[in-house]
Amino acid sequence: MCEAREHIDGIALVSGGMDSCVTAAIALRKGKTAFLHVDYGQRTEARERQAFNDIADFYAIPESHRLRVRLEHFKRIGGSSLTDLALPVPKYDSLSDKTNSQLPITYVPFRNTNILAVAVSWAEVIGARRIYIGAVAEDSAGYPDCRPEYYKAFNRLVAVGSRVGKRLRVVTPLIHMTKREIVRKGHDLHAPFHLTWSCYEKSGVACGRCDTCLRRRRAFHEAGIEDPIKYESA
Repeated sequence: MCEAREHIDGIALVSGGMDSCVTAAIALRKGKTAFLHVDYGQRTEARERQAFNDIADFYAIPESHRLRVRLEHFKRIGGSSLTDLALPVPKYDSLSDKTNSQLPITYVPFRNTNILAVAVSWAEVIGARRIYIGAVAEDSAGYPDCRPEYYKAFNRLVAVGSRVGKRLRVVTPLIHMTKREIVRKGHDLHAPFHLTWSCYEKSGVACGRCDTCLRRRRAFHEAGIEDPIKYESA
């Protein structure tokens, strides 16, 4: 665990996915960064944890600057196909087949708030002044805790509800970027995309047909950059 006397500029929330990897790369450019990962009973929990460890190793993050937390309650609460095996993960032939008219079954109820609360607690102890999260507004039609207004509200909560007040802020460097732009940004920063994992369902070879696989595949295609991971479906 990081000692409070160490100077840590920020905490990056690193799920192991593409967006969090690019966010971590950005945070590291700003200063010394600690990495936080949360297991919450998701289908690909072990694979995402492996991706986190691989990314942290790639950036030579010492163990003292890594925090892995397990939140058991999400699986017990259910309500999401990521945490309830009885609820299938939707598959699509293309993103045009997907409707954004309602909250997707892959939404994990109030997940980001729970994770950010852990990050704020850790930041208070180690003295970090920034918490970096790879939220993208493009996803906000399906995930309300990805909206810019959500993070503005959360920062107001931190300001009045934490020991450090306004000195600590949640930062969302990707919030207004498209997935294509995120891929290009990561490419420019030499982010280790080959170590990331995005699939909602599979842990060996990515399914290629869940929402997050399709978004990732389209982003790499539009960016003109080869996606380094393999998929079950062409």
